[in-house]
Amino acid sequence: MSGESYFLLEGCPVEGMPEFFASHLSESIDDYPGGIVIPLDKPLRWTSADLVRKVKFQLQRQFRNKKLKVGHAGTLDPLASGLLIVCVGKATKIAEELQAHDKEYIATVEFGATTASFDLEQPISGFFPFEHITREALEEALKGFIGEQEQVPPVFSAKIIGGLRAYEYARAGEPVELRKSLIAIHSIDLLEWHEAGSAEGARADSAPKSDLDAVRNIHNYHVADTASDGSRPSATLRIRCSKGTYIRSLARDLGLALGSGAYLTSLRRTASGEFRVCFSRPYSTNSYKNLEYSKENRRCSHP
Repeated sequence: MSGESYFLLEGCPVEGMPEFFASHLSESIDDYPGGIVIPLDKPLRWTSADLVRKVKFQLQRQFRNKKLKVGHAGTLDPLASGLLIVCVGKATKIAEELQAHDKEYIATVEFGATTASFDLEQPISGFFPFEHITREALEEALKGFIGEQEQVPPVFSAKIIGGLRAYEYARAGEPVELRKSLIAIHSIDLLEWHEAGSAEGARADSAPKSDLDAVRNIHNYHVADTASDGSRPSATLRIRCSKGTYIRSLARDLGLALGSGAYLTSLRRTASGEFRVCFSRPYSTNSYKNLEYSKENRRCSHP
């Protein structure tokens, strides 16, 4: 890709893709010799593959090319929302390079309980004292997580072990041991602190049972029916970190550092390298014609 440039297509909505592509792209992928990069706002409970398939299907029709290559630069869990960078055509060759950049997340962590997956995929598996956890104690504990460190990934992760994903062993109830990874956390900002019993601490992303069943049936992906009721303290954090950092593992380790347990109740990726989630248009059920786009498409030089 040296000397070439990709076409950055900003403001693309998850709904209304056909109309957006028709009005912002030509009818031939050959007009984009460096490929196309599309920052998207992945909806909650979609897999990254779901979104890539949708983009690929629509662009295959737009360009009348069934052999079109489409991929992404960094997976997001189904229970996470936010920035997913989709690469099209020759831009797929730089997906790994785009993925290598630092990330930013907004995460909510609940204290006093744990789950096997360190998030809401699995039900609560244990309860721990939390009365001693204060905002001041949390702020002090966060300081110990800044810098380069080794981190153990969650067993419910996409790490490959013996040809299988770690989560395949975990869901089958088979023991699995993961190696520590070297990661770096550049900063952690405490955005909100919710005392135990506060209404704000309750899980905000609860879904009707029918929606949860749909996720299980379509993706074979379990979502715990257990919901946070606000009876335990929680914190919303902004984390800037290196590639390969598991925010779920950070939640677990933070609970341990505070002499309790903790798990992730929400996660949103807001930035990756030069890309921010504001480059994309949030998931909406509104029709395309009712959406406004504040940014113009532009070409980005890629050295």
